[in-house]
Parts: sequence; structure tokens; C-alpha cells
Amino acid sequence: MKKATLFHNPNAGEKDFSKDELLGIIKKNGFDVSYASIKQENWERIQENTDFLIIAGGDGTIRRVTKALMKRQRIEKQFPVAILPHGTANNIATTLGIEGSPTEIIKSWKKSSLKSLDIGMVHGLDKEMFFLEGCGFGIFPRLMKVMEKMEIDIGDSVEHKLKVALAVLYEIVLNYTPHACKIVADGVKQTGKYLMVEVMNTRSIGPNLELSTSSDPGDGEFEIVLIPEEHKDKFADYLLDQINGKEAAYAFTVLKATKIEIKWEGKDMHVDDERLKLKDPIVITIDVLPGMMDFMVKTS
Repeated sequence: MKKATLFHNPNAGEKDFSKDELLGIIKKNGFDVSYASIKQENWERIQENTDFLIIAGGDGTIRRVTKALMKRQRIEKQFPVAILPHGTANNIATTLGIEGSPTEIIKSWKKSSLKSLDIGMVHGLDKEMFFLEGCGFGIFPRLMKVMEKMEIDIGDSVEHKLKVALAVLYEIVLNYTPHACKIVADGVKQTGKYLMVEVMNTRSIGPNLELSTSSDPGDGEFEIVLIPEEHKDKFADYLLDQINGKEAAYAFTVLKATKIEIKWEGKDMHVDDERLKLKDPIVITIDVLPGMMDFMVKTS
């Protein structure tokens, strides 16, 4: 019997997974499992006889567990990770193709394969930071700022939260002032004014908005997704169609690179779910750390 450690965020999503329910389903499917709430002290301690880790939560919970794992020495035992998506957007799980009911996902662990995930290291800030989903500038960190203020008022419904976020993003796009940016992607320069410059490791970001259909989180490179100033109206129309449930299409400008340098003249920046307020123009560099984590995914 394989032994697992379950890391659970009891506050994620719509709060419909209790500790006992999760443990019951996992044990019923033949796994020996111990429990740790990420809201408790010393949750990150892992018994060495553990075969794999389970993360029940959203993208923020996955990032939090990853941060703890990155503190481990590479000579220590490394653990495969299984995800039970339980957040609002679940962009990481979606990119990895992890979907279905909890019971369906748990059953798939018996015959799973491993999918590597790269990590992006961001240099040039006050502190070194990493990302799993993405790092970027412009309208998305501005969306994060607005949604943080609205969070208490929009309730717990995932569907409602995502729809509100799209509506807020639409208003931001209409009123956002594009900023000058210089991008050097594997030595190739690109300059202009942009509403958004987003370095992506997942296919979607924020309110499940798919920006890069070709993103493979384990291919050793990142996608740089751009929305230039002249596409402001086109992108706004695309968002409006999505809000109204219509067929929506928009051709994003996408670059691929392993070594990235960005100079941004605006003030809005984020690294995964952490929003940063910039006082001055900034120059950052981004490196790929390939195959840093292995996730258990359904064998095709």
C-alpha cells in the first residue's frame, strides 16, 4: 500500500471538501494517508517513508507547498505530487490535464505517469522570487489589485468569482494606459507599448483566461504573451464575448525563450499570485529551472 501525505487548504474554493471526506475517499481507494492542514504550524514536515504528496487546494496552495519543497536539499528524497484541484481558477491543474471528480482523480493515481514542471526564477527585484504559473506586467496585476478589494463582496461561488473577474478585467482594459517595454528573448529584442507582458508556464492565468494554448510546463522554456497598444479594442471585444458566452477568438502575440530580460516602464507587476507595486522602471531577468517538480497525471 502506497503511503501519501495530504496537504490541505481548508479555505480553498467553495469549502466543499472537509478533512474527513478527503481522507475517507483516499483511504477507500487503497492509499495509506496522513494529513496536514497548511493553516497549522509545522505543516511542511514530511515523513521519509512517504511515497508521494497530495495537494488539495488551488494554485496558491500548490505554490505554497512548492516553496516548502524548494527549501529541501536536492540530496534529500524528492516526492512526486498529486493534485486534487480545489481552488477558484486551478490553472496549474488544468494545464496538467488534471480534471474530474475527486474520486475519479484519486483512482487515476494507481496507474499514473509523471509530468515534469519547470520553475521560473526572477532576478532583479528586492528579493529573488520564483513562479509556477507566470510573471508579468500590466493589466493582470492591476486586476489582482481590484479583486483583492472586492473579495469580501463577491461571495464564495467559483463561477460567480470568475465572471466578476472577467468583467473587471474588461473595464481595466478599456481604461488602462499602455506602457513602454523592452523584451529580450534569447537575444532577440522586441520593443513597444503594451497593455500586458506575461511570461507564461501554464496555458491560462487569472480567471481561467487561456493565453497560450501551446504552453507545456515541462518543456524547458516559457511563452511570453503580449498585448500591444494597438490591440486594445480587439482584446476588449474578446473579453466582452467571453463574458456574454459567445464564441471568442483573439490572436495573442507569443514569443518562446529560455532566457528572458524585460524592462518595464509601468508600476504593475506580479509573480504568480503575489502583486508587486513598482516605484520606478525595472529590469528583470528570468531563468528556467527545468523539471523541478514531478506531478502525477492520468496515463493517456
